[in-house]
Amino acid sequence: MLNIQPYADPKYFIILLLALLPVAIGLYFGRRLNWYEVIVSIVFIFLMFDGHKYHEGFALISYMIWQWLLVWAYTLYRKKSNQAMIFYGAVVLAILPLVLVKIAPGAHWTHVTSLLGFMGISYLTFRSVAMIMETRDGSIKDFNPWLFLRFMLFMPTISSGPIDRYRRFIKDITTVPDRAKYISMLEKAVWYFFLGFLYKFVLSYILGTLLLPQVENLAMLSAATHHGWSWWLIPVMYTYGLDLFFDFAGYSLFAVATSYVMGIELPMNFNKPFLSKNLKDFWNRWHMSLSFWFRDYIFMRLVFLIMKKKWFKNRVTVSNIAYIVNMLIMGFWHGLHWYYIAYGLFHGVGLVITDVWLRYKKKHKVPQNKFTDAIAIVITFNVVMVSFLLFSGFLDTLWFK
Repeated sequence: MLNIQPYADPKYFIILLLALLPVAIGLYFGRRLNWYEVIVSIVFIFLMFDGHKYHEGFALISYMIWQWLLVWAYTLYRKKSNQAMIFYGAVVLAILPLVLVKIAPGAHWTHVTSLLGFMGISYLTFRSVAMIMETRDGSIKDFNPWLFLRFMLFMPTISSGPIDRYRRFIKDITTVPDRAKYISMLEKAVWYFFLGFLYKFVLSYILGTLLLPQVENLAMLSAATHHGWSWWLIPVMYTYGLDLFFDFAGYSLFAVATSYVMGIELPMNFNKPFLSKNLKDFWNRWHMSLSFWFRDYIFMRLVFLIMKKKWFKNRVTVSNIAYIVNMLIMGFWHGLHWYYIAYGLFHGVGLVITDVWLRYKKKHKVPQNKFTDAIAIVITFNVVMVSFLLFSGFLDTLWFK
């Protein structure tokens, strides 16, 4: 049967834009065609999990029932009480399917992957967990089952984000932008579509499909005679890192462009990350919806918990611990392989070092100008590329397989 993956080829975009044409016409004339948007979303999600991916479709349905009941139940409970253990229990239950899917490959639980795994489970989990946390904070007071489903199953982002926030999304989905604003959104959408095509189908193809296999092969051949090391690791590092950016940034641009056509101002995922002056700046520019999610729902809450429990008195120590824990969790989220965990630790320690340097600069009034900024950008870019080489898993192949 027919199976169409999001943003995979030009045919998908033709079908997508034809399907969204009535939505665009309706928004242009000040009307949101809610039921039509829902039908289009259901059809595209069905096509995404049809054919050989049918088992993922059943997993998605089961997952949504689980999350729907969980968030609804916690919202009802939160109106009456606010015990910490119930909150932690709700969060654990929300992330449990994702944890099982992540553990399954290493534990050889093939049945778990078949029953629970589907494309996009991580990003849906981020959304449901954020809703539980915001419900506990009092930011979300009521559970609307219809809006919950529309938020969780927003078609452009279901597979790989960007990660939106419930209150921001609901504000957009329940209103209609005025004509001038919507025309501006359509103009941006056209630009993002074309830029996404350049990134994903041209630059990423050249880097990831044509060049990367070649330089990896040369690195393997050279390392065989040089005890696992090779100068070819350097082109592997840069080729992989740039391919990672153009591939994912292209995909994110497609998702944002599609959401703009639907009248939803989805947050951007990348903001010139390779112009970052330090690792803190980098994580404010790279995969921003993910890094901001970790910042708001893990880092800040961990800092608050440590300060509240008075486990450490020094604020610098608290933030350093939170940096490392936050990035380690991000590493584990990518997968239970040593290189993902090492990647998380690399950035956690890197953020601590960055924090030390920024405090030193401020205290000693280290000069800053265009020349020093350029040096900082070059250093940060290369540090990030080293981390991407680690993240790629190629070193695991090179040294251990």
